[in-house]
Amino acid sequence: MSDPVTVIRNAAWIVAWDPDAGDGAGGHRYLQGGDVAFAGGEILQVGGRYEGDAAVEIDGRDRLVSPGLVNIHSHPLSEPMNKGFLDELGSPRLYNSSLYEFMPLFRPDDEGRTACTEVGLSELLLSGCTTLVDLSIPYPNWFDLLDRSGIRAVAAPMYRSARWFTKTGHVVEYEWDEAAGQAAMDAALKLVDAANAHPSGRMSGMVAPAQIDTCTADLIADSYAAAQERRVQFQIHAAQSVVEFHELTRRHGKTPIEWLDSLGVLKCGAIIGHGIFLNDHHWVHWPQAQDFDRLRSSGAAVAHCPTVFQRRGIAMRTVGRYLRAGIPVGIGTDTYPHNMLEELRNALINSRLLSGDPYDLRTSDIFDAATTGGAAILGRSDIGRLAPGAKADLFLADVTHPAMRPVRDPLRSLIYVAAERAVRDVFVDGRQVVRDGTCLAFDLADATARLEDAQRRAESAFKQLDFAGRHHTEASPLTFPVA
Repeated sequence: MSDPVTVIRNAAWIVAWDPDAGDGAGGHRYLQGGDVAFAGGEILQVGGRYEGDAAVEIDGRDRLVSPGLVNIHSHPLSEPMNKGFLDELGSPRLYNSSLYEFMPLFRPDDEGRTACTEVGLSELLLSGCTTLVDLSIPYPNWFDLLDRSGIRAVAAPMYRSARWFTKTGHVVEYEWDEAAGQAAMDAALKLVDAANAHPSGRMSGMVAPAQIDTCTADLIADSYAAAQERRVQFQIHAAQSVVEFHELTRRHGKTPIEWLDSLGVLKCGAIIGHGIFLNDHHWVHWPQAQDFDRLRSSGAAVAHCPTVFQRRGIAMRTVGRYLRAGIPVGIGTDTYPHNMLEELRNALINSRLLSGDPYDLRTSDIFDAATTGGAAILGRSDIGRLAPGAKADLFLADVTHPAMRPVRDPLRSLIYVAAERAVRDVFVDGRQVVRDGTCLAFDLADATARLEDAQRRAESAFKQLDFAGRHHTEASPLTFPVA
């Protein structure tokens, strides 16, 4: 018995894949007034009139039909917790990063962790994201939540050889335990194997030593080798802060990019989480290296997450420059909200601000990075595009939503203005996961209430964890004092 067919009829706009575009390399193209049909998790037809039998018909006359977005770097385990706390907070004596002084002190407990993940996954689906790389510290119900959400998930269990901390607010220290790091890696690799064998067919694994400055050389090299053996990707946070840049040059006399290259891991299959602070970034003053050229010739990719950095006055220089050089760039959500469409908007605006050039980065460039570009980085050609034979991962946006109108160019209206407000329905592997703007897997109102309770508990514990013994409102004051 054949799988039932779903048809979106007479779609106002379709972002369709044209395999003959771009001198045969393929590219997205707009279609108007056609059908999109899918069954059994696979797209059957894009454009024209679908003449076969259909079990479900969806009126597409007021809809944009788009391939689902591919997110290659995200932390739903913890980031939703930070709303209202880290919006305007950085460490002035640690180059305005919040990584070292504050983030280790404001984390969800066991109950809050589940709420965090439910909120983050819901936000992702509601913003049209259908594939997610989830970089999380493993916890008991992690795979259950990913499976329940319906998203196409790449589980990337993080591990490291050291933890960072500060006793002063201006010096970062590292507490090393190499044996514990190796044991955590062994456990993580078992999870990677379990993800690759998950019965849902929507889950896979990625090898993810956490940060370049918290991992030994052996742990990084062994991790890359394990990823190659399993034919999965390898991802590590690197070139993400001035503190990290100077720490690596102090230890090794090499930039983070140079050191990864010296370890033999700056290659195809490697993803650099952030890759912002190359030696030519004017904040680091290290002219001796050639990081950009080294990255360009390596085949390694970069996961770009603009929102979390722009809050602290930091940005990649520039996304357009990386893409024009042929460096593979994908998009991620490294903070709250887990809103892929807002990340695309911020990437566009930041790149133009830093270049002083409105042509530095175009909507087509960043949409490609969030669809086929991210898919290629993950080694897939069956997601991030609407084409027969591809996975039925797609979303529908309401082109009659006031924020979408007037509709001259639907993707520009969606990315620059409407964002998730216009997203109405999302399908992953042919299964509906968002219906009429509601995430079907989780009760988002309940999850956010539980997350708020967890945030109050974290506030009460903050003073005891802080090296300076500050109250949470002293570390991160409210916008106005409470009368």
